[in-house]
Order: sequence, then C-alpha cells, then structure tokens
Amino acid sequence: MPKSGFAVIVGRSNVGKSTLLNALIGTKIAIVTEKPQTTRSRIQGILNDERGQVVFIDTPGLFQKTGDIVTERLNTIVADSLRDIDVVIYVVDPTRAIGNEERELLRLLEAIPKEKKILVINKSDLFTRSFEHEYERELDKYIAVIRVSALEEKGIEELKDKVFELMNEGEYYFPEGQVTTLEHTDWIAELIREKAFKYLQDEVPYSVSVRVDEYGEKKGIYHIHATILTNSEHYKGIIIGRAGLKIGEIGTAARKELEVALGKKVFLKLNVDVDEAWEMRFAHPES
Repeated sequence: MPKSGFAVIVGRSNVGKSTLLNALIGTKIAIVTEKPQTTRSRIQGILNDERGQVVFIDTPGLFQKTGDIVTERLNTIVADSLRDIDVVIYVVDPTRAIGNEERELLRLLEAIPKEKKILVINKSDLFTRSFEHEYERELDKYIAVIRVSALEEKGIEELKDKVFELMNEGEYYFPEGQVTTLEHTDWIAELIREKAFKYLQDEVPYSVSVRVDEYGEKKGIYHIHATILTNSEHYKGIIIGRAGLKIGEIGTAARKELEVALGKKVFLKLNVDVDEAWEMRFAHPES
C-alpha cells in the first residue's frame, strides 16, 4: 500500500522555504523573491512517486510587528498549519544569527514530537555558515538533520526519502499528476505578484495584491487580464511608473514566464487599482 500524508515547511522569513518547495515538487509552485515575508497563505505542492503521495505546505514567516491585521492573520496561518500534521520540516539559514522570529518558531515547535520533526539546514552551498553552531543545541530535538541547497537542489532526494520514511500508509489525497492545490488563476496571480516585487524592490511595501479578472484561451493564445491592487494612490503611481515603465517591466517579465509555463503565447493586460480594504478581507476571509 502506498504512503501518504502532509508535511509542513516552516522557518523564519527568507530562509528559502518557497525555493525548497519548488525543488521538492520539481516545478514552480511558490513565488521566490529576495523581498522577505512575501508568502501570504498556505501554498500546497503535491509530490507523487512510486512510494506514494506527500502534500507539502509552504507557510509564511512569522512577522514581528504587532497590531497589524495582516501580520496577525499570517501568524495565525503558521500556528494553524502545525496542527494535525504528519511531518514538520523546519528550515534554517546558517548565514544569519538566531533572532526573535527564530526563537518564536522554536517555541511553537516545542509542542511537536521529535519523531515528526526534520531540521533542514539550507544554503549549504554558501561558504559563510558562521552561525550554524547556534543550532547545535537543538539537534537532539529532531528525528533527522539534513543539509541542503534548495537553490542548487542538493540534498533534496535525501530529504524526500526521509519524509516518505516518516509517512504512514494511506490512500492518495489528490489525483496523481496534480502538483498543487492552488487554483490556476491563483497561481497566475502569485506569479505576477512575484514580478511586481522584483521590479519594485523597496519602493512599495507589502501592500500589493493581484486579482485575475479574465482568463481564457482564444485561437491558441491565452488572454489574461489582471489587476495589481495596492492601498494608496501614491503606491499606484509608483507601480505604474513614469510613462508606464514599471508596469510594462512587470507585465513583460510575467508574460514571458507564463508562456514558458503554459507552453503557448500569452496576451497579458495589467491594470493597477487602489483597494484600501484588501488587507481587511485578507485578515478576515470568512466575512
């Protein structure tokens, strides 16, 4: 009988969780950007092989500022993801000292049995691993310690083997061949948001969201209309840029990657709009 189960990937912001998820699945599921704390939800990638099926869940990093409705929502997502899970993959970055965010994650992980936890030391390809010794006192709290380079996809097979070893026998949760639980339009929105962060850098804070308004195929060409949402007119102007330069760069980069992923020509139209209430809707999705 095959094995199946859920493995949640946790770690502070910018340790490479999304890059690791993409490497484990073998295709791009989660957006990757140098801007920290850009993951806003539980992004699930599905690994299928002859051993069974593992659903990997990428989570946001913990935010340290308080009193912000988006921050509170993100931290709730992290805490909820640790409940009723088969395996926890705790990803750390040995090039950075342990800080407050890391200590809070360690506190949350205390309640998880050792037999369910794997410590993944990422960025093993870098020479500057001067803080790796800070995790030595934690090693006996994990069933396994695996060094990887998510970017170079080193150590990934060893990690897969260990995850499957810890899974129980069970039926598949999703059809074979499915690689993510994201809706197609959600994946497109995430890809556009990734490009927005790339070209805007620090000019615009985290108050950027993307909504796909239209999506469909006509005569072999995918037609996609999407809107980049921000919470102020000031940021709207920055996203558009002088003579539409920034929005043009974002659109061109997103279109090229979409064409590679979809295997067809893409016509992408991007708009920018102000929606002061999107943060409230994110924080309270049930309302």
